[in-house]
Amino acid sequence: MSYDLAVWEGEQPADDKAAGRAFTGLFDRYLDTEVGHPPTECIAAFVAALVERWGDVTADLEDAPWAAGPLIGGAGGPLVYFPMSWSRAEEVSAWAAALADSMGLVCVRSSAESAQDLTVPVRRRYPIRSAARPTEARKCSGFRS
Repeated sequence: MSYDLAVWEGEQPADDKAAGRAFTGLFDRYLDTEVGHPPTECIAAFVAALVERWGDVTADLEDAPWAAGPLIGGAGGPLVYFPMSWSRAEEVSAWAAALADSMGLVCVRSSAESAQDLTVPVRRRYPIRSAARPTEARKCSGFRS
């Protein structure tokens, strides 16, 4: 079992149901498809920042926090969905949520059971101390489908 995050470009959902609908729509359109969709510039920058900070899953780096890799493999269009190991979830998800927030992205946690099991945005769950915040991020303009 893993701790999964979904990060996407768009408006902050009003509640958990709206987050679930937004995620499911994006997942179905960009990730659960036969057609490959390259990640948007903003999502690629978000993933690159995660990989720069935590590394990626490779033969040489087995201690990366991700449960699957490469991390960019979970990205398509304005969405990235990535699992991480439970043992590093609190630390890594807090940093990822702060990064997403600094870039104007939506970040929510999902159980691995179902795309419909999205919970409240991560930053509401784990208050981010300023020392944990990533420092070099740019705001994304937001994706409009």
